[in-house]
Amino acid sequence: MKIHLKLILALAPALLAAEDHWVATWTTAQALVRPAVPPNPNANANAPRSYSNQTIRMIVRTSIPGKRLRVQLANAFGNAPVTIGAAHIALRGKESAIVEGSDRTLSFSGKPETTIRPGVVMFSDPVDLNLPALADIAVSLYFLGETGPPTTHATALHTTYISKEGDMTGAPSIADATTTQSYYWLAGIDVMAPEKAALIVAFGDSITDGARSSSESNHSWPALLAARLAAKKDTANIGVANMGIGGNRVLRDGAGASALARLDRDVISQSGVKWLMLLEGINDIGREVASPAEATTAEELIAAYKQIIERAHTHGIKVIGCTLTPYGGAGYQRDTGEAVRSAVNDFIRNGKAFDAVVDFEAATRDPQAPKKLRADFDPGDHLHPNDAGYQAMADAVDLGIFTGKRAGK
Repeated sequence: MKIHLKLILALAPALLAAEDHWVATWTTAQALVRPAVPPNPNANANAPRSYSNQTIRMIVRTSIPGKRLRVQLANAFGNAPVTIGAAHIALRGKESAIVEGSDRTLSFSGKPETTIRPGVVMFSDPVDLNLPALADIAVSLYFLGETGPPTTHATALHTTYISKEGDMTGAPSIADATTTQSYYWLAGIDVMAPEKAALIVAFGDSITDGARSSSESNHSWPALLAARLAAKKDTANIGVANMGIGGNRVLRDGAGASALARLDRDVISQSGVKWLMLLEGINDIGREVASPAEATTAEELIAAYKQIIERAHTHGIKVIGCTLTPYGGAGYQRDTGEAVRSAVNDFIRNGKAFDAVVDFEAATRDPQAPKKLRADFDPGDHLHPNDAGYQAMADAVDLGIFTGKRAGK
């Protein structure tokens, strides 16, 4: 009996650890950088087209905490191999500075450098680092030779620091850095989390990406939702991944691959994903102004939503439909498009296809002019909410959707 007891005690840590699993604490959606002026003011029109013998330090915001992590890199849209000579992760201090004692060297199959071939996604080896919830993290990558055009996310909403030359991945700070607001080859960070921890993927366009929100303030609606979840004990282990791309469409490629085309990579493959929040379609509707041949009907968008729901359900992912926010007065708003938006929102609310519904339209519309954003939520383009509008969107999410304790149920 004593032997059995000793064996059980010896195995207990391993048994407990077996219940833990990887869950994303932060992600970003990737697209090939484009030379044209980007569709929103937070992106970079003059971002470099290649890097060589330089370090890029990127700042990300965690959602859920963890003590063990891995970093995901991707050359999703590159057409040539990219060699990373060194990679580090640390807690961020101020600007490009890192917190003393928090720097960790990342390795790949035990080696400090790795080559990522076109289309490949790669995890680092796990490292131990105490990551708090809602913390700023610095990920530094050193590129040996010419990279060519980077796989990027254009709207980081945090400053990225690029060294003039050399490996500065472990440096306390990067002096005289060039700065942008994009992510390069960085796809996500996972933490080892308790058994019940899970992930929400916010899947959408610039309104999910956080366009027109204040930089360095974490005021996209997914970031604000993460803060709400972190503040409550019963939701503190639910992460939020922002997979919005400015200008993205459901049906057609353009600013990034279409939602239908990127669903598997950007949603289904995410570590620990349990819920998908879908807010996309306004760019499909508005595109008819620039290209009448690409005019989209409500039936086409609804059919695409049904495909997304079916594919997500196949993988055990619940899908939350989010109504399209008002865009009256926006540059590409037309009466024909408004009719499509109205029909799509009616389907989201009443079609009974989604596992739950979040009414972002009701949270942001002007009560006196419901086809428009509330004036105090409108930064001036009549399309993207401002910080207050994004807060209203985050506040409109019933957290009971994720705990089974929905209001009024």
